[in-house]
Amino acid sequence: MFVLVNLKAYDCDPVAIAEAAAEVADASGERIAVAPQAARLSAVADAGVETWAQHVSPVEHGSHTGSTLAEAAADAGAVGTLLNHSERRITLANADDGLGAADRAGLDTVLCANNPAQAAAAAALGPDAVAVEPPELIGGDESVASADPAVVEESVEAVADVDDSVEVFCGAGVSTGADVAAAADLGATGVLLASGVAKADEPESVLRDLVSEI
Repeated sequence: MFVLVNLKAYDCDPVAIAEAAAEVADASGERIAVAPQAARLSAVADAGVETWAQHVSPVEHGSHTGSTLAEAAADAGAVGTLLNHSERRITLANADDGLGAADRAGLDTVLCANNPAQAAAAAALGPDAVAVEPPELIGGDESVASADPAVVEESVEAVADVDDSVEVFCGAGVSTGADVAAAADLGATGVLLASGVAKADEPESVLRDLVSEI
């Protein structure tokens, strides 16, 4: 299972979380990545943890003020990027172009979706993985794997029907090792979470728990 921690714009110490994630990953042998704000990509990468961008823009080099260039994210240490998160929705065309930009920069990709139908459409664009995250459960206390397991199972099936090389991750409300285990039981190969780690008093303890039942 892949544990991808999105720090969003939470008031947290991204380097401290990155160091904790690197330590837990080394100790457990599990794959853990951290996605900080773009301005902190280099600092997080320097902590030795796998580092992801929260978003890259569907642009090439040129006059694109305010954009996050995929090559710049890669140069800062990112090895992958999220696209189309519920808090950063983009059009289908921009998702396709964003995937192209990420591929151009050598970044792995997770394309987010709300439900099985969107997951199938996302898979058709050829990302490395699709993360299914019902928006109403994001930031909540109940994981999608327990609140709505059918949406995970149906997304796994929908994606496999389109392209069985695309992995499916489970997001929204994931915060414990039991949530991760439940996601794995439903066919997911990774989890995407945020507040469970970013807002925790002891992020390292949460990270250890997250990988404890894998």
